[in-house]
Amino acid sequence: MTAIQNRYEFVFLFDIRNGNPNGDPDNGNMPRVNINNQKGLVTDVCLKRKIRNYVDVVKQGKPPFRIYMQEKAVLNQQHREAYAALGIDPDTKKLPKEEAKARELTAWMCANFYDIRTFGAVMTTEVNAGQVRGPVQLSFSESIDPILPQEITITRSSVTNDRDAEKERTMGRKYIIPYGLYRCHGYISANLAGDEKKGTGFSQDDLDLFFQSLCNMFELDRSAARMEMNKQALVVFRHDSILGNAPSQKLFNLVSVKKKDDVKVPSSFSDYDFHVAEDRLPDGVSILYPCGT
Repeated sequence: MTAIQNRYEFVFLFDIRNGNPNGDPDNGNMPRVNINNQKGLVTDVCLKRKIRNYVDVVKQGKPPFRIYMQEKAVLNQQHREAYAALGIDPDTKKLPKEEAKARELTAWMCANFYDIRTFGAVMTTEVNAGQVRGPVQLSFSESIDPILPQEITITRSSVTNDRDAEKERTMGRKYIIPYGLYRCHGYISANLAGDEKKGTGFSQDDLDLFFQSLCNMFELDRSAARMEMNKQALVVFRHDSILGNAPSQKLFNLVSVKKKDDVKVPSSFSDYDFHVAEDRLPDGVSILYPCGT
């Protein structure tokens, strides 16, 4: 497959109602918050996990769309697959001395694992398969307005231990935010996609699957904490060249999301004015809407 030949940036908007989009394990699994402005945060790895899960389901875990970073995966075993496929004996923590063989190992991993081609990976473990810088990178997502995490007490009719069998119920807690609209910025480098020798080989088919994942990943990720977590908009900027035709920040500024003047507390996407200034688009850049408008 031919690697992409155009640079891309994108703005991704998603929201959640009465749920927890990304719990913080350092804070009792409460929704992540930027302490400086009380706006909600969702980490890049949180969204990458959902993208990986979507691709794994849709492509059924088959090459070239296998997932490298997945639950209970043993990374060294996956590295050994590359060595075995190429007939190379692994040396503890070291890549082969021949540069061509070392490059071939890393290229095999890229060719077989979608998330390595997309996000990159550090594979310098005991069975060393090298490291790759991925062409697709995501920012932390931040809510448009401050959020108000709430602690909800819940009950259950069952108990855990025999000694508690006479109790009528036990108590628990969960954390939610009533509503939050989040904005994420993404970067896709054709230069880092390159080909199997100079990059990861991230192709147009890979790119289409990535945008498909952003549009649909929440549909396969429903849980009690994320029952109403949804995509709201995906605006993609496509450059005419590999290295790009305009600064990314200039493009991001074309997308505005503001709370409507008559709204005090937002409770839905319709409470915001969403606008893309297509009339100010720089030369050499076009706009795509993979999820529709």
